[in-house]
Amino acid sequence: MDLVLEPGGEKTLLVYRALRRAIVDGRLPVSHRLPPTRALAADLGVSRGSVTTAYERLVAEGYLVSRVGSGTYVALVPDAPGPRRAAADPLRPRRPLTLRPTSDEQPVPRYDFRTGVPDATLFPFDTWRRLVAAEIRIGANSPGTYAAPAGHPALRAAIARYLGVSRSVRVTADDVVITNGTQHALDLIARVLLRPGDVVAVEDPGYPPARMLFEALGCRVTGVPVDEEGLVVTALPAGCRLVYATPSHQFPLGRPMSLARRRELLEWARGRAAAVIEDDYDSEFRFEARPLEPLYSLDTAGRVIYAGTFSKSMLPSLRTGFVLVPPGLRAAMAAARQLGDGYGSPPIQAALARFIDDGRLARHVRRAGKEYARRHARIVAALSGMPGLEVLPSAAGLHVTALLRAGSAAPWSPRPPQQGWPWRIWPATPPRTPGSCSGSARSTRR
Repeated sequence: MDLVLEPGGEKTLLVYRALRRAIVDGRLPVSHRLPPTRALAADLGVSRGSVTTAYERLVAEGYLVSRVGSGTYVALVPDAPGPRRAAADPLRPRRPLTLRPTSDEQPVPRYDFRTGVPDATLFPFDTWRRLVAAEIRIGANSPGTYAAPAGHPALRAAIARYLGVSRSVRVTADDVVITNGTQHALDLIARVLLRPGDVVAVEDPGYPPARMLFEALGCRVTGVPVDEEGLVVTALPAGCRLVYATPSHQFPLGRPMSLARRRELLEWARGRAAAVIEDDYDSEFRFEARPLEPLYSLDTAGRVIYAGTFSKSMLPSLRTGFVLVPPGLRAAMAAARQLGDGYGSPPIQAALARFIDDGRLARHVRRAGKEYARRHARIVAALSGMPGLEVLPSAAGLHVTALLRAGSAAPWSPRPPQQGWPWRIWPATPPRTPGSCSGSARSTRR
């Protein structure tokens, strides 16, 4: 029990006041059993007699009740005031923030078309459990110390090797900073590169949480239209400091950015001393041709920051992702993480390093990818048969998008998207063409 005695004064009175104050303000709730007088006296550094006398006075006043052979308990005090509360709530957020419902807070629907949610039944839990168990022991990962903010060295090296094979990206462990997923990566990048009032460009339509994050940090966010080749570079705003894009699988339209448009964006960034965030959130799951080279690989001027995540290829609950940062930002990114949440979980990161290096991640992606391809094809066939819908071509990822043709009535159910039905999309700026973004990874009957 944590009691603080006021300095000076008679010890019995000080113990009495401290106990009474803890009972009145609710820190000692009704029916709470107080420690024996000898134990509390030793904790407070006073005589046992002082504590005994304080207990007896509080019993006499009705704050405590003594039960023979059981102990002393906090009594119900009807007239005791509750915890102190301000007459009004004076604290307000600097700007309104919207809490979005998560997939875990939603009931599992009979037909699950939620976007960005992988099928956990395909994941090799038995293998993962053994790997994690091996890393949670006294001799592994120095559990009594604080870990490096940039991440477990073995995981950073494993990611560098994995990207070299899967995405033809040439990096070393020094280029990798481990994060708690893409949203965490965006927050770290913004804190390192941006000031309130800086102009940030995002795709429109695009990924809402990215826009909301930059706005929450005080940036001026501008939506930039997307056409058949990707982000329209000529529409980027003047004075733009940062561009956020999903070139491998544009969210939510699904098209990849053309090679010509990628080069145009890199040239634009080089000429204006701007940075580009490449969010490669689910390109592991490709159903047709091999993906185009990432912006990061094409970049020769050090303008691209590549963000990846294991939330789609493995599980969102792992809360693990990474960023590839230019040399000039490495120390700042690690420092930003250290100032925020310190570091990630060493056992999870060490287990993930083994999962990657043993080839288990690649095997899981191949196995899950085959099943996702079948589900993707079924969703495309179903949407293609609906009148008034234009199904957009998509050769990768865990969702399919269809746009409503002009003059057509929406054929989908009016149920809200949190019930597992397709997510509605409208660009933030005119012209607004309504559409439906259907998750395909969990599109099986429950």
